[in-house]
Amino acid sequence: MGKRLYIVGTRDTKNDELVYVRDQITQTGARAVIVDLSTSGPETFADGVAAAEVAAAHPEGAKAVFTGDRGRSIAAMAVAFESYLTGRDDIAGVIGLGGSGGTALIAPALRGLAIGVPKLIVSTVASGNVAPYVGPSDIAMMYSVTDLAGLNRISRLILANAAQAIAGMAKAPPVPLSASDKPVIGLTMFGVTTPCVNALTAALGDAYDPLVFHATGTGGQSMEKLVESGLIAGVIDITTTEVCDLLMGGVLACTEDRLGAIARSRVPYVGSCGALDMVNFGAPDTIPERYAGRTFYAHNPQVTLMRTTVEENVRMGRWIGEKLNACEGEVRFLLPEGGVSALDVPGMAFHDPEADAALFASLEATVRPTGRRQLIRVPAAINDPAFVEAVLTTFTGLMSSSNHDA
Repeated sequence: MGKRLYIVGTRDTKNDELVYVRDQITQTGARAVIVDLSTSGPETFADGVAAAEVAAAHPEGAKAVFTGDRGRSIAAMAVAFESYLTGRDDIAGVIGLGGSGGTALIAPALRGLAIGVPKLIVSTVASGNVAPYVGPSDIAMMYSVTDLAGLNRISRLILANAAQAIAGMAKAPPVPLSASDKPVIGLTMFGVTTPCVNALTAALGDAYDPLVFHATGTGGQSMEKLVESGLIAGVIDITTTEVCDLLMGGVLACTEDRLGAIARSRVPYVGSCGALDMVNFGAPDTIPERYAGRTFYAHNPQVTLMRTTVEENVRMGRWIGEKLNACEGEVRFLLPEGGVSALDVPGMAFHDPEADAALFASLEATVRPTGRRQLIRVPAAINDPAFVEAVLTTFTGLMSSSNHDA
């Protein structure tokens, strides 16, 4: 009953727009408050949350925000706003207004909110690549059409629609996360690991509610965000291919925090080497020159795959191994000795037992086994029924043990 909508932006440049959105929202009967993110000085307004109050949430205090240097101040205010917003318990939803700088200022805090909390940004950059702003979250982006530089017949229309949208999202009855009480599990998949993951979801569907994430960089982040939000009870991370692109400069890279949520949450985790045989690039003319002469596979005219080498597999084994060493929960990482993807089997373009052997050896040299952290070799390819059975046996055992301990 005490929740309210937060309307956020820089009041020193966009006060008229922010007030207009607030008035539109309050006409729906919803409660709303403006949060000022201005960094230009100590100006305050009679209503809403002052910029100084937000800035005080910075780990180093308001002095870190009001520096007089615009770039440093905006970056610091973004940190302060994230700390301020994620510490609130009265949020019905958030709507932000901004140009490129304002959007960059607002978005990190919205990404920090739990999945399902209504979040909308009206932005001048919303018709371009919004991935850096949205990331793994459920932020909705609305293009402002005109610049956010005062109210006019177009901006009034756009902002009124946005106000009605966020108010409607906030006022709608809560949607249950699941129609059943089955535990939710997360799985990662790529085209070349689809048979394995499809078989797993079919076998686990009676006991679990499986969520499959496309391992495109953002997919892994989204899964881990749900893990950290406490919305996923167990993980079957068959497809860790995003690590290839991170280390080799591909277009579907994860972040350096891949597997971080697994370590922090201690969620039961079964992982594997799915599609670690490939780096993803765009059309052939987009491939970096340093990779001339490598083994490529044309997935389609817009996607070109590059086979990873022995040396690259050694690097990936070390990287993943160190991430697994940081995990203190139940962790099992399965090594498919027969091939890590549909292209890495006899007769296919990326079949390279030497590269796979280097990956497995690097993992075994890096991972520190414990009673809760183990590598398991499986004499089968990743899409073989025998490998699927090994994953099922391992995962159900971990979940059973976890439930017993609870």
